[in-house]
Amino acid sequence: MRKNEQMVSGNAHPTSTNGIGVGMATDISEQPEAFARLVAPGSAARIAEVAAVVAARRPRHVMLTARGTSDHAALYGAYLAEIRLALPAGLGSPSTVTLFGTQADYSKALVIGVSQSGRSPDLCELVKAARKSGATTVAITNEPDSLLAQNAELVIHLDAGVERALPATKTYTTELLALLMLIEGVRAGDGRLPEPEASFLATLPELAARLLEDDGAEPIASRLRFVDSLVITGRGYGYPTAREAAHKIMETSYLPALAYSGADLLHGPLAVTAPRVPVLAVVGQGPGGVAMSEVVARLAARQSEVTVVSSTDVAGAHDRLHVPGVDERYSPLLDILPLQRLTLALAVTRGNNPDAPEGITKVTPTR
Repeated sequence: MRKNEQMVSGNAHPTSTNGIGVGMATDISEQPEAFARLVAPGSAARIAEVAAVVAARRPRHVMLTARGTSDHAALYGAYLAEIRLALPAGLGSPSTVTLFGTQADYSKALVIGVSQSGRSPDLCELVKAARKSGATTVAITNEPDSLLAQNAELVIHLDAGVERALPATKTYTTELLALLMLIEGVRAGDGRLPEPEASFLATLPELAARLLEDDGAEPIASRLRFVDSLVITGRGYGYPTAREAAHKIMETSYLPALAYSGADLLHGPLAVTAPRVPVLAVVGQGPGGVAMSEVVARLAARQSEVTVVSSTDVAGAHDRLHVPGVDERYSPLLDILPLQRLTLALAVTRGNNPDAPEGITKVTPTR
């Protein structure tokens, strides 16, 4: 048994004696190995080949399409594309093709379909339509033989392995990593990662492994056990992390969790925050983190109980989930890990089985 797997399956992790949550705990523990596979020379070379093809096409804009958890990874990809490539980027709505029959002109676009299973009919149709209209299409999926992969011109295989629990964990973080490697490879022009990115990726598996040894999520989960709702917020690269954390908590604890960008939170939803509504705030390093520090100060002035996900203490915060101090664009790969641990601990503490949430399935076909 792997070191991290031993930790999450034993006393260091909130799994009950009847096995509730063991599947999700094991999936979470395997993320360092999944990272290592994706950054290994063979896999990195294949992603570089895809990035080089995209760079040679010189797309004018980027559209990503996804559903559920993968939609939050796609949002991260949109931030990367706009900030690192200086290209307009956004999330495409598959329903424009499948429900409304629109045939848009994607001839100068890079269209990226992100799906763990590659089996969502609407995503597959949108990527197919985009390729037909002249887009450069890329599928990022854990199933390289899926319909999404068949419909796209270029494919990036996540190679995350089978997830035991219904909530996606390691497929989500490998989607983030694949998007980072793709976008930075396109930015480089020849697909090869520049030295800053290459150096970081070499350390990523170990950073993730050490982070997963931290048990700081358990006391926070105990404190949140009886709350009726949560607000989760982040800015810039931290916003997809906030969205994903809210998704996971609602999925596994059946607890309303409202996700807002730090900017949007101040435009009205701030009114719902109060001592009775705890807030989780993702506060990274860089411009987004500076902006979020100001949001935390506003929340503290309202006497909100704020837990920050941060590498440093943040004025006004009541508690902190510790994460490594890394460049802000890398932080989503690591910041979500303690939030996954918190999700698992909270679900088990509330008496739920996070491995098999009620009423949902691993693949949700939508049109």
